[in-house]
Amino acid sequence: MRILNRRKDSEVINAPDRDAVDAEVPTPETVVEPVEATAPPAPGPKLPAEPATPVEEDLAKVEDEAAAEETEIRLKAADLLGPDRRDYTRIAPPEPEKPTDLAEVISFANQKGGVAKTTSTLNLAVALSELGNRVLCIDLDPQGNLTMSQGIDPDQVERSMYNVLVEDLPISEVIAHREIDIAVASLDLAGAEIAMSTKIGRERSLEKALKEVHPDYDYICIDTPPSLGLLTINALTASSKVIIPVQCEYLSMRGLVQLQNTLKMIQENLNPDVRIEGILPTMFDSRTLHAREAVSILEENFGDLVFKSRIRKAVKFAEAPVRGASVLKYDPESRAASYYRNLAEEVLSDGSS
Repeated sequence: MRILNRRKDSEVINAPDRDAVDAEVPTPETVVEPVEATAPPAPGPKLPAEPATPVEEDLAKVEDEAAAEETEIRLKAADLLGPDRRDYTRIAPPEPEKPTDLAEVISFANQKGGVAKTTSTLNLAVALSELGNRVLCIDLDPQGNLTMSQGIDPDQVERSMYNVLVEDLPISEVIAHREIDIAVASLDLAGAEIAMSTKIGRERSLEKALKEVHPDYDYICIDTPPSLGLLTINALTASSKVIIPVQCEYLSMRGLVQLQNTLKMIQENLNPDVRIEGILPTMFDSRTLHAREAVSILEENFGDLVFKSRIRKAVKFAEAPVRGASVLKYDPESRAASYYRNLAEEVLSDGSS
């Protein structure tokens, strides 16, 4: 028993230290082997896209229409909100440029008859034409004297300015080509004012009709009736200038104030650009004191508005219409013809100044 105990003691004594044993045991190392990256699979052949089915096409179309309708509704709503709430990022379309090749439209007006209005319209137009201008005359007088002065019988005219003003016929269809171009009148024109009474925009009927021929002429001369009715108002609304023939006598000058009032009304309501080109003394007879005094009164009251040219009395003015011609064609070398050539030079010099 003793030996056994001694052995056990020796075993106990000689037993190695547990901590030392643990320290001597090597810890196995962990070896990480590299893993090769797997390449992505190569893309296969590109297959054609499948065509959209009718249902898909209809659906896309409906979506586009709905988007467009929604945009339109938003824009309309923005317009209703007023200028403070509008979308100012939208660029407004540019305004069209105003045409610069418009004819100069001159009306010859005086509510008193027998003042050489028709004579002045025709002969000034022919004088302007002689100077190389393209000129159109328009006969707005139901008497048709301007039409007859070019050898055309108003009774035989099938279509005239009546059809232009009342039925909106193109004015080019009533233009006759004589010494100058003339838009003719007929006796029907006497009923034009009544026929136009219910027409919307009736005061601008002539202005609208002239847009067709504006580029074709340099001057358009309008002979108006001896009244301040709807035909004369149409002429003044369509005109840029007004020439007022005045017989050199007292009674003829009394109507100037009334014509000025009518012109002021036109400027305020229909045509702010129309102005008096000049007052033209006609039938002037320097041998009479009354005629000289009448011209003096005109110059005192209207100053530079009175033309320097004087249309003196001459029998040629009565003879020329019988031949269906202007006095410039009937007797080119006469003093009567020179009066209107001088007037044409004065009108042109005023227009260029």
